[in-house]
Amino acid sequence: MSDSNTTDFTNPSTFILLGIPGLETAHVWISIPFGTMYTIAVLGNFTILFIVKMDQSLHGPMYYFLCMLAITDLVMSTSTLPKMLNIFWFNSREISFSACLTQMYFLHCFSAMESGILVAMAFDRYVAICDPLRHSTILTNPVVAKIGLAVVLRSGILALPYPFLARRWPYCRTNIIPHTYCEHIAVVNLACTDIRISSYYGLFDLFSVIGMDVFFIAVSYTQILRAIIRLPTKDARLKTFGTCISHLSLYIPDFFSSLTQRFGLNVPLHLRVLIATVYLLVPPMLHPIIYGVRTKQIRGRLFQLFTHKEM
Repeated sequence: MSDSNTTDFTNPSTFILLGIPGLETAHVWISIPFGTMYTIAVLGNFTILFIVKMDQSLHGPMYYFLCMLAITDLVMSTSTLPKMLNIFWFNSREISFSACLTQMYFLHCFSAMESGILVAMAFDRYVAICDPLRHSTILTNPVVAKIGLAVVLRSGILALPYPFLARRWPYCRTNIIPHTYCEHIAVVNLACTDIRISSYYGLFDLFSVIGMDVFFIAVSYTQILRAIIRLPTKDARLKTFGTCISHLSLYIPDFFSSLTQRFGLNVPLHLRVLIATVYLLVPPMLHPIIYGVRTKQIRGRLFQLFTHKEM
């Protein structure tokens, strides 16, 4: 590593991503589960997109939202994993300043987009179960398109301050980022100035957007549970409850990662980085299973696809 990585500078042309600090010797082994999760996520989400596209009967609000979620997961995981595997396999740690800020924007934009789509999916399930007779009139194709546009605009606008603030800070200490990707607070912590604006905005985004989304999801599934609790079928109650718990539990690593980056100085650095990295991979891998394979129509179409090929 050259001396220029640790000497004073104002506008670094490149940053150095360390990967998982303290676990460098295990990078190759760590890459195996990470690469496997990424492969499953890519195959699973592309399969969902293919099945919905090919089957006209699946062209409805629930499956449109599912396709939006699949695209979001593909972009979010692909924006980090290839570079991460380059670090683990080839020790290729350099990333240009502009590429780092671009990655930062994509991560925060599509993370918020994923959260908004999950809210839309919860609302769709609420209408379908609690007011089924009006589902087709409430969630028409134009309404679904407007919801999708609102989610995209909200995410794109709210993610803009992250790279904008990071670009304006002077960096005169080091350009070494102790992380696997350009996470916002990990980058601005390298600045040699007061970064409270960046930190406060990150907390505002976390609690106002993600916190609000979690609230709406919880309300939707509470109403759904109240509606089906009177049904005699135990399987329906367990399925809805399981989906709700898995839905909400996907936010826990995000809150943990964001808060420990700012306040969790007693939490080992390698653990913070591991959790932040896993957060980007586990949801894209699980979503095709939770919302795809467990859906009767997609499961049946997938079965027909494979049995047809075997014949």
